[in-house]
Amino acid sequence: MPAKNFSYDLILSQSTQVLEAWGMCPALAARTARLMCESDLLGVDSHGISMLPTYEAKLQAGSLNLSVEPRVSRRFGATALVDGGAGLGHPAAELGMRTAMELAKEHGVGVAVVRNSHHFGAAGVYARLALEEGLMGLVCSSAAHPILVPTGARAPALGTNPIAFAAPGAKGDAFILDMATTTVAANKVKVYDYYGKPLPSGWVSDADGNAVNDAAAAMDWIFRQALGGLSPLGGTAEMSSHKGYGLAMMIQILGGTLAAASFPAVFHGSRKPGQPDNVGHFMLALNPQAFRPLQEFEQDLSGNLNYLRSMDPVHTDAPVMVAGDPEAAKMAQRSREGIPLSQALLRQLKDLCERAGAPFLLN
Repeated sequence: MPAKNFSYDLILSQSTQVLEAWGMCPALAARTARLMCESDLLGVDSHGISMLPTYEAKLQAGSLNLSVEPRVSRRFGATALVDGGAGLGHPAAELGMRTAMELAKEHGVGVAVVRNSHHFGAAGVYARLALEEGLMGLVCSSAAHPILVPTGARAPALGTNPIAFAAPGAKGDAFILDMATTTVAANKVKVYDYYGKPLPSGWVSDADGNAVNDAAAAMDWIFRQALGGLSPLGGTAEMSSHKGYGLAMMIQILGGTLAAASFPAVFHGSRKPGQPDNVGHFMLALNPQAFRPLQEFEQDLSGNLNYLRSMDPVHTDAPVMVAGDPEAAKMAQRSREGIPLSQALLRQLKDLCERAGAPFLLN
């Protein structure tokens, strides 16, 4: 059956009511749902309302504390440490980025590291926050589950370890990069499974390095098998994948080791029932005004971006874009037409609402 479209406000309300039914205070639930559902509006279907079943599983396993309020536990110069309290990563990551932004306005640069957190959705949502203050934002995160297979290895060891960067241009223009360090984010495979679509070769491999094209089988390899998993950024080409694997490890150091977060392969093998994921995040905000007038910076950046956009395309119906353009177009479209949800996801959400005691609004 085809997907059904729903308004952003309705999806936001559904997510909020589920989080409240799970025990989140209304203010925290509203903030978390807003950060989640912004991903759906941007076209990042893998990290929005579709994450609720995953969060429910963590809640049932006793590893997720939804009643906690994240806090800044330490400040030192232009840096801060945020304790997520083993809660969902969204409010902790937002606090981390807003703290980094505050420090950047004072010092020119601000860095916040978040520890004791969980999955935080799409990294780009937090990098975008910096644009509100005319700042640049850099965000990266570790993960708890080993999914990425290092170049030359048979078993996964790292997470998808995303990185996002945002810089403000003139009159609302911006450069916004949001990417995983695997060829594709694991939750993108989940979306392909919802729609019954085959996976491109190079996304997921089995224990012998062979491509897995069936999305349901790929989900099994990613989350339930000891061997195989997602390819590093760059796919199966050894030189490229070495760079993607190296980038993933760099982010593990910044978003993981610096935050005393878990190392996925080791954590997965020794995890105890109910033990929190202990994911870490790294947030950096940079103030262009420490180097030059903001308006000049924004005009120059937009000039550079517009040069790229104006280049002759290979295909006239596919203009040259820069990072952030596809999401801006998708946001405009979905604001008009609604956000599509697959029938498979709607069935999961309906059952989830019944278990939570929350009304199901997506009829």
